[in-house]
Amino acid sequence: MSPEWPQYLILFAVGGIAGTLNVVAGGGSLLSLPVLVFLGLPATVANGTNRVAIFAQNLGAVWGFHRRRILDWRWLELTALPAIVGALIGAWAAVRIGDPTFQRVLASVMLLVTVWTVWDPLEKRSVGDKLRLLESGFGRVALVLGFLAVGAYGGFIQAGVGFIILAVTTSAGLDLVRGNALKVLIVLTFTVPALILFAASGKVDWGLGIALAGGNFLGGQLGVHLTVLKGHRWIKRVVVVTVIAFAVRLWLTA
Repeated sequence: MSPEWPQYLILFAVGGIAGTLNVVAGGGSLLSLPVLVFLGLPATVANGTNRVAIFAQNLGAVWGFHRRRILDWRWLELTALPAIVGALIGAWAAVRIGDPTFQRVLASVMLLVTVWTVWDPLEKRSVGDKLRLLESGFGRVALVLGFLAVGAYGGFIQAGVGFIILAVTTSAGLDLVRGNALKVLIVLTFTVPALILFAASGKVDWGLGIALAGGNFLGGQLGVHLTVLKGHRWIKRVVVVTVIAFAVRLWLTA
């Protein structure tokens, strides 16, 4: 057995946990990124390598939600382009902010997402009321701007972007089950150009990335199953607990 095998096994196990968290709520990269750095990768290479796993995880999750007829592909025409543009802006900005500042910004954003998820002002509206939000010009513009911000954050570092997407989809009137389905589709959309950019810059360790991706893929499938099986209220509790835990950890270690 080669000396790399223990690292591959560790990453496969970590990927399984991270993939499940990412699909059900978010924040899995806040687990996988530190492990990649701990195994000896520079931070920029860890960031690029993690995108291999994110791609595999969300490719499988999109297929899983589509197979269960939960994913509405019509949302893609409103959300994909702004998310990709935002991701390019975020990648440009990533090299211009220090890690401690970033961690405090991330912790603050995650706590705001928790407040929005708990408050959930659209929870009592009927399906018709929610859909009418997108029929107005203001609603569509707000959604485009929301996913521009989502893409910017995702291009910036990726970790925790799922929480922000769920906040945007909640404001657009989706419950957390369908919001999760749209989340994995959007993340897949802007992960592709990001991964190509990292790979072209030599910032991807393909061996470790593939090991992590195997775990993320299987964890993502479990996440799809739990999302469909447990429903909106269970996901809300998971999101709230996960966001608070990661936000406190980031704030204390910044």
